[in-house]
Amino acid sequence: MVDTAAAALLGAAGLHAGFQLTVTTLVYPALARVDASRWAEAHDRHSRAITPLVGVVYLLLLAAGAWALATLPLTTGLATAAVGAALSLGTTAAVAAPLHGRLGREGPEPALVRRLLVADRVRCAGAALCLAGAALACLRP
Repeated sequence: MVDTAAAALLGAAGLHAGFQLTVTTLVYPALARVDASRWAEAHDRHSRAITPLVGVVYLLLLAAGAWALATLPLTTGLATAAVGAALSLGTTAAVAAPLHGRLGREGPEPALVRRLLVADRVRCAGAALCLAGAALACLRP
């Protein structure tokens, strides 16, 4: 039987991975292709639309992760999930959010857009790692 905290972590990690994969494969590539003359409007629209969703997904992931870490034994799966979540959330806070601020002020500087796309791939890798760890955490004896 799967522990409730482990199941919650798996659900939140799955939601986060699905969200992140969508952003990485569809949303950011489309944003990166926006012409400079339409950048300010497109970036502002993107930021307004995605921010509430990011908040909900990250809040659920943090809550489920905290619950799992507080109540489950520290297994390889749980540690892997925590590292993946930390990589994804940390990259958002330290790299992606500041880059969005700069891109909003300075426009679509190619080097900044490339850096944002790389940071986003790191977040996606973190989300996948978190999901794999959460699945392993559910399999613990």
